Amino acid sequence: MSQLWNTALGDCGVPLRMGEPMSRRTTFRIGGPAEYFACPETPEELRLLLDACKKDGLPYFVLGKGSNLLVGDRGIPGLTIAMERLSAVSVEGETVTAQAGASLTAVCAAARQAGLAGLEFAYGIPGQVGGGVYMNAGAYGGELRDVLVQVEFLDEAGERHVYPVERLEMGYRHSFFTGKGCVILSAVFRLQRDPEGPEAVGARMEEIYRRRREKQPLEWPSAGSTFKRPEGAYAAALIDRCGLKGFRVGGAQVSEKHAGFVINTGEATCADVLALIGEVQRIVKEKTGFVLEPEVRVTGKN
Repeated sequence: MSQLWNTALGDCGVPLRMGEPMSRRTTFRIGGPAEYFACPETPEELRLLLDACKKDGLPYFVLGKGSNLLVGDRGIPGLTIAMERLSAVSVEGETVTAQAGASLTAVCAAARQAGLAGLEFAYGIPGQVGGGVYMNAGAYGGELRDVLVQVEFLDEAGERHVYPVERLEMGYRHSFFTGKGCVILSAVFRLQRDPEGPEAVGARMEEIYRRRREKQPLEWPSAGSTFKRPEGAYAAALIDRCGLKGFRVGGAQVSEKHAGFVINTGEATCADVLALIGEVQRIVKEKTGFVLEPEVRVTGKN
């Protein structure tokens, strides 16, 4: 579909762009252009876009922070919907409500300001609420399911639902939404008031962020942890044991600081990253018997 005249998408009233480079929209700094690109400002605009895609038979992809995403070198066909403007966060008592496009750092900041504990583990995770819920993001002994109350979403037919956390099948890097075409709209978190106030909450967050900076290659573009934790082992330790720190394909490299991260040294392509992931998987299985499963989500054409 090369023209938008006389189409539902072209007539939906939401501003559109063509050829938005996904290398600007992912923390990996990799990816070809989105065929069409939109940033809805309200849930109603989001619904209009989704309805228009269905009427036109146009594929769509919902983009969060792009922090756990590898986009193909030829880009994403159809419409890419960025959630960044649906980012409101509110606090009422010990409950924090956040739209899907709110960054996890912003949600943590709101909790800290209110003196609410429970989200410290998420401080510094470079993602948005929608993506965090989708994959049950976690670190340093905590996961979103530990503090999640309910999620509002649109199902594949565009119908609105509110599910409590008990219905969301949240496990290790998995949820009810995994592999489905649902669109998360917002989430509600229940925290606990810290008797020592915002300063104590903030101190714990800053300590966790300090540990991230020390251990992770935050100075390089990446998509965070590249592989899921295999049962009975740790991906980074297995990769390190195989002598793969610094191993590279093209511009993609296994970080010398943390073997669980594949980094973009400057000119990496999606093809480089996929080839490197494949080689790491092959070598680790050959030498240790463990099968590494990628945690990074891959989309688009390569």
